[in-house]
Amino acid sequence: MTDMSAPTRSMDAPRAIRIHPSDTVAIVVNDGGLPAGATLPDGPSLREAVPQGHKVALIDHAPGDAIRRYDVTIGYAAEPLPAGSWINEHRTTMPEAPGLTGLPMATVKAPEVAPLQGRTFDGYRNADGTVGTRNLLAITTTVQCVSGIVGHAAQRIRAELLPRYPNVDGVVALEHTYGCGVAIDATDAAIPIRTLRNISQNPNFGGAVMTVSLGCEKLQPERLFPELEIPDLVRFQDNTGFEAIIRSLMETAEAHLERLNRRTREACPVSDLTVGMQCGGSDAFSGVTANPAVGIASDMIVRAGGTVMFSENTEVRDGIAQLTARAASPEVAAEIIRELGWYDAYLERGGVDRSANTSPGNKKGGLSNIVEKAMGSIVKSGSAPIAAVIPPGERARVKGLNFAATPASDFICGTLQLAAGATCHVFTTGRGTPYSLEALPTLKLSTRSDLARRWHDLIDLDAGPVATGEATLKEMGERLFDLILDTASGRRTWAERHGTHNALALFNPAPVT
Repeated sequence: MTDMSAPTRSMDAPRAIRIHPSDTVAIVVNDGGLPAGATLPDGPSLREAVPQGHKVALIDHAPGDAIRRYDVTIGYAAEPLPAGSWINEHRTTMPEAPGLTGLPMATVKAPEVAPLQGRTFDGYRNADGTVGTRNLLAITTTVQCVSGIVGHAAQRIRAELLPRYPNVDGVVALEHTYGCGVAIDATDAAIPIRTLRNISQNPNFGGAVMTVSLGCEKLQPERLFPELEIPDLVRFQDNTGFEAIIRSLMETAEAHLERLNRRTREACPVSDLTVGMQCGGSDAFSGVTANPAVGIASDMIVRAGGTVMFSENTEVRDGIAQLTARAASPEVAAEIIRELGWYDAYLERGGVDRSANTSPGNKKGGLSNIVEKAMGSIVKSGSAPIAAVIPPGERARVKGLNFAATPASDFICGTLQLAAGATCHVFTTGRGTPYSLEALPTLKLSTRSDLARRWHDLIDLDAGPVATGEATLKEMGERLFDLILDTASGRRTWAERHGTHNALALFNPAPVT
């Protein structure tokens, strides 16, 4: 990464960052952007005003010339773009999607690194050997028909019962819109069912959940949990009247809270930690500050024997060759191709293409297209080999770096990472989002300091100092690693302190009605 700032490092001096020496563009760092006529150190003078995070041409581009960032062709000039021009989505065309054949298969050897030893966090160890970062009462529902009443009961449990159990961190109602009125044996119906099952078995729930059933639904409790006993089961149709239903829910919850309250934290190695990585509201700084710092922290967790998952089929599709090359084996590479091939087929069924991905906010933040966005997203995964692929709704079963094949929607990706066993969540944002999940402590990183200042009471860590030269990526990654361990040990995130969590979201990959 090349910082093109003036030697004085004045915050008012023109500043720009070029990722790789072969790049033909750099992004503007200065808050508010730069005016026409501003001159970049060792670079051109701007021919027009360029907003913060947007690209400046460092050389002359003729129509059709490659525009390179991250040492990758992210687009082609759609018109003459002399040095100093503002390069944006209106002045470029997007490359074709890379093919799914002839890809490098497990060709990159992981760098030799020493194991990271001696670091621990204080977690809740479960009977099955898994470790949670939170001690939560989870109420699983088998069908959408019970959701409203379960939500009402959860509010009463929090208000009337939870204060008596100080070792319990909260109450989570796992509500959804599934369970009946569907072809339960249809193709792909297994995916939402296993997602519900695996969410319920997340380590943050202490190895057991309350289960609430209506009684007549197609997704019976025995089908949701075929291999488990269901001791804390409330079936609405076994009760006489609304008050009896609520009383049964409250009594069952109280017994469950008694058991959870006896649990205590203990020192656990980082190898017992499973962390999900995600980004949303991305901008051009995502791949410069926050996401590379996440990649450094990810590598540290892997070096310590832990599990990390990165996701978002949409966001990584254009970097598929990087992923298959880093796969730990040709078999893992083939699984990556299978999952991203499913995404291609999904787009084809819907009659849309990948150009629809980049949102208005992404573009306002300087991202011209999905190719550029993908390059900045992939760096969250660090440099470790990709040890395994997790299909939607499945659990992580291999330690190390995992690719969890999920959609890019914040809520759905987070929900599927929860199902995969994540017990802590790291979420980066450049444009800003209050996203978090109640069942999963969510650390939010800003990609730039302007966002951290404006959302000072929403952001847990500001990676912006990397862009201004006030911190190195290594320092920021190590700071994030320490913050992850602190959060896993009970330090509350902003969302936990303020109770501003989002609902879970299920992924239905195909119509099953």
